[in-house]
Amino acid sequence: MITFLDRVFSPSGAGAGAGAGAGGAHPVSDLLRKCKRSFYLVALLTFVVQVMSITPILFTLNAFDRVMSSRSTVTLVSLLTLVGVAYGFWSALEWVRARLMIRLSLRLDWDTAVRAFDAAFRRYVARKDVDVHQVMNDVVTLRQFMTGAPLLALMSAPYALIFVIVGWLFHPYLGIFIIVATLLQVFAAYTTSRVTTPVLREANVASAEASRVADATLRLSETALPLGMHRVLRKRWFAKHSHFLSLQVNASESAGLIGGLNSFLTHALPSMKMALAIFLAIEGHISGGMVMVTSYLLTFAIQPIVQVMVSWPQIQAARMALERLNALIREDQDNHERMTLPPPVGALDVAGLVALPAGASAPVIQGLNFQLQPGQVLAVVGPSAAGKTSLIRLLVGIWAPTRGHVRLDGAEIAPWVRSDLGQWIGYVPQDIELFEGTVAENIARMGDVDADRVVEAAKVTGIHDLVLALPKGYDTPVGRGGHALTGGQKQRLAIARAVYGDPRYVVMDEPNANLDDESEAGLVSLIQALRARGATVVFSTHRPRLIAVASHLLVLKAGQQAAFGPVQEVLGQLKRTAAPAPSGAEPAKPTVVAINAGAAA
Repeated sequence: MITFLDRVFSPSGAGAGAGAGAGGAHPVSDLLRKCKRSFYLVALLTFVVQVMSITPILFTLNAFDRVMSSRSTVTLVSLLTLVGVAYGFWSALEWVRARLMIRLSLRLDWDTAVRAFDAAFRRYVARKDVDVHQVMNDVVTLRQFMTGAPLLALMSAPYALIFVIVGWLFHPYLGIFIIVATLLQVFAAYTTSRVTTPVLREANVASAEASRVADATLRLSETALPLGMHRVLRKRWFAKHSHFLSLQVNASESAGLIGGLNSFLTHALPSMKMALAIFLAIEGHISGGMVMVTSYLLTFAIQPIVQVMVSWPQIQAARMALERLNALIREDQDNHERMTLPPPVGALDVAGLVALPAGASAPVIQGLNFQLQPGQVLAVVGPSAAGKTSLIRLLVGIWAPTRGHVRLDGAEIAPWVRSDLGQWIGYVPQDIELFEGTVAENIARMGDVDADRVVEAAKVTGIHDLVLALPKGYDTPVGRGGHALTGGQKQRLAIARAVYGDPRYVVMDEPNANLDDESEAGLVSLIQALRARGATVVFSTHRPRLIAVASHLLVLKAGQQAAFGPVQEVLGQLKRTAAPAPSGAEPAKPTVVAINAGAAA
């Protein structure tokens, strides 16, 4: 059963052994394989159900050949009673099989949905090239396939041999006819798959891309509408949507050509079968009851094949969903197989750091080397596009280094289990977004709200009075559809969220970008407090005021390390670089970084 399903779903035709031997190369398929005993039971039930399908054949045969000839009402009642018991047993088996398939589908959803969500979440953070809606729909598609008619048709198809054997016992010509009719239906189904599968796969990819473009357009609608970009953005989306429609139409038209053959077979085969049976009856090879029974034989033999053909789009959708989930979870599975590490102290080691983001042609960070000890504060400065935000993403593990390493307490930070490390890290991104929930829930990182710790984080950040002034205080809903906050208020809430729970390692990307002078002074006090606690703090900034609170300074230029060291040493070095050259010599060209740093001094 498992091998059969593997061959149905695998695009390369690889069986169960291939998936298992790859060492977790197909994690969702491996999960199904763990349920092999249940699948064996389903296969056994399906076999018994198919055998029970002979019941109406036997009833019709005996009713015409014995009851009608003997005109015995007692025989008819007895036969009907036996058939009723058989039908009851048949229905009970189908009910048990359906319940078992529902349980299997729930097991698949419970064990796959969380892993798929985590994998999609991490991949979106790292590369933003995954459609989370598509991933969740894939899980639903697989679960529904496990309980639907297409899977039952696939499992029932091999047992068509039973009806071929019964037909052969009646007369070899009937057996041959059923074999030929079944092969024709199989040929039609196979041809449909070969023609439509590549086009449907490409159409699904195009559909996901069109949905992604539409979603991105709507998220930027507040900017696009005042700038008159609506028509241009609609045109870009409609180009993607039109491509999807053309692919879908091509697939439907291709399937329609083969559908004509299938329609012909559906209409012609029953009549041809009846003609053959009547001919055999005329020749005295079979009885009148057998003539009537042949309709059941052909129907029960071909019905699963027809059902497979009708359900082929759902089968293909489930197959592609399995492929995508296998690929996504396989790529991510190393992230949740690591041992839990103790809480970090805050020793940061960056060596030979090189970063080449997905889609970039050149590294945005090249050859950075520096170390920080607990209680030290690093200010990262440099002109625009120097690589500050890229470095911040590397320092918190959003991006993984292309070469080199970023280690916290000696462990690589990117693959560290995020649920373990996250509680000890504080992070303030450049683009502030609040989650749908209350102010307290956002500060508590959407976990269980510890009121004392939430208020402590708000007070140390200097926003306690600001929060109390909101309509519902800490219970004020924020995020999409919540209370509207200014950019500065959002940034201060993000800083409070970062320092919630006494983190040992705090990284902030331009935390004062939207702050006024008073709020910036509060941020300076906060960094000093974090430093006094022994936390390691890293922040980037364009404003010289924050540099005064740092113990170390990192100067970036074009993604490279221009200078690193204690603040005063680096500022002195920048001053000497920017000093006027001796008479007759070519003057040094001061950089923007040197000017900013000089102003900070």
